[in-house]
Amino acid sequence: MPEPRLGTAAGGSVAYILKAYPRTSELFILSEIFRVEQAGVPLRLFAIKPAEANDREPRHPVVDRITARCEFLRRSDGLSGSSLLRWLVRRLPGFLPAIGRTLVRHPLGCVRALAAAVAQSWRTRRSRWSGEAKAYGKEFLLAVDLADRLRHAPEVRHLHAHYAHAATTVAWLASLITGLPFSFTGHARDIYCESLNPAGLLPRKLRAARFAVTCTEANRRWLLRLAPQAQVHRIYHGVNADFTSLLATAAGRTAQPGPLRILGVGRLVPKKGFDVLVEAVAVLVRRGVKVELVLAGADGAHATELRRRIAAHRLEALVRLPGVLDQRCLYEEYRRSTVFCLPCRVLDDGDRDGIPNVLVEAMAAGLPVIATPVSGIPELVVHEENGLLVPPDNVEALAAALLRLHRDPRLAEALGQTGRLAVLERFDGDRLAATLAGLLTGAAA
Repeated sequence: MPEPRLGTAAGGSVAYILKAYPRTSELFILSEIFRVEQAGVPLRLFAIKPAEANDREPRHPVVDRITARCEFLRRSDGLSGSSLLRWLVRRLPGFLPAIGRTLVRHPLGCVRALAAAVAQSWRTRRSRWSGEAKAYGKEFLLAVDLADRLRHAPEVRHLHAHYAHAATTVAWLASLITGLPFSFTGHARDIYCESLNPAGLLPRKLRAARFAVTCTEANRRWLLRLAPQAQVHRIYHGVNADFTSLLATAAGRTAQPGPLRILGVGRLVPKKGFDVLVEAVAVLVRRGVKVELVLAGADGAHATELRRRIAAHRLEALVRLPGVLDQRCLYEEYRRSTVFCLPCRVLDDGDRDGIPNVLVEAMAAGLPVIATPVSGIPELVVHEENGLLVPPDNVEALAAALLRLHRDPRLAEALGQTGRLAVLERFDGDRLAATLAGLLTGAAA
């Protein structure tokens, strides 16, 4: 058991542990932090690194509404292409002062955390993910750095990490060092791809955590299969704070009769299924349907393939790839589109979406949606009630669903309105954040 934390008063604060901050792509996390603060939970923010250069813009307004300032852990370059020994020679000297202070304050905790990191490294080295084994040395040093920084924050009584792999490993090891309890939020790829938590690491962290949070009931059931004794709470993300403000002040939808205007939003990666959407658009064009498609999102592993398909079908004049849009511009796309489409799939390595936040946003804006019944999506989209669901990787079914909404505006309008009501009833971001705030307050008491 971790050493007890002594000498702290009731009603302590919570330290959030993040991989990078502030990432544009993680608006749901930024919104959560703001809302948890608004619910009265004092926070300290720690991040392993600043947000990557390609994930800093556009800057979301909610960032400037967050009271807590983020503190970045000591620089720790990746281990790719370098042996652990070489990495230690280069980086260990910078960690030595923190190691010395932490050994004095938490000698037994340091031994426990180092033993856990070495044991996990050994388990991983013996598995097929041996190349990842050396990462635990780095994460141990980051945990030591975090523990050292917490000596200046005696009010912190609980640690909470986002994503179930690197940031949570650092929080777990820091918990072993300091005796502070920890929890974490698992999302999608981080809980389904075993390579991110090899050799049974995720069940181990689930059992060690005070509790875990995840954003879909499907995720919750999966995590409980891995660790039946764990405490796992399902808390939907809800509509983010910036988008909620837009909904309250901006005009409603303005879609007019004319071409079928299809909107898809998300990083251009395989799990989004945008290749299926491009193929469905090609089918509609061949049938003489006037179509416009906007795919808004950052380039990812599927961007080149998507552009190749667009060119192969000669759709360049009909398909627009505007990149990442800020919330106001994205809301304008929701307003003028006919339908929102996100034909998600589950990849061979287990990677998948939970409930895509953009799907919630589209429905909140009253836009009819077409999606696939994978992961947590059926928890939001009920077929024929507040949206349409089609099988993943089925071009003809997707094309038929798109054409159906184009030819039946009354159905599209009805689905859009029932979708908006479903989000209002079950995905209120303030209410959901208050639930999380209650868990964190209880853990930090």
